[in-house]
Amino acid sequence: MQIREKKRTVTKGEMITLLIQTRTIVVQKGFADQVVERFTKESPMDSMEGLLDKTVMVNKRNKEDQEEVMVMIRWESVDAWKNWEKSDAHIQGHRENKGKPVPEFVISTTVNMYEVKSVKPGIGRS
Repeated sequence: MQIREKKRTVTKGEMITLLIQTRTIVVQKGFADQVVERFTKESPMDSMEGLLDKTVMVNKRNKEDQEEVMVMIRWESVDAWKNWEKSDAHIQGHRENKGKPVPEFVISTTVNMYEVKSVKPGIGRS
């Protein structure tokens, strides 16, 4: 059995080194759509070599006065992510936002990085 994602084929049992970055943004109630829009619009990251995909999700079990948006970015390797981090487009984006205040509706942001150790496909994938 093989799992095919973009140009990379992983054979069952092969060690893979995917990297997943998550960014969880907690915002005041009514502002999740603004965060979703920001992370779904066209960006330089979209054409970066090694980017597998970017998924934007809204937690349906949120508290009364806040909403949670999670962005999951999957890279084919740690090196692909490092190449994005040191790319001119990424560095320029940080320069442009330096000193800008975080929007008042943002309560918190948490970023995590995960190295994928195993992928088990469901029966719907062959």
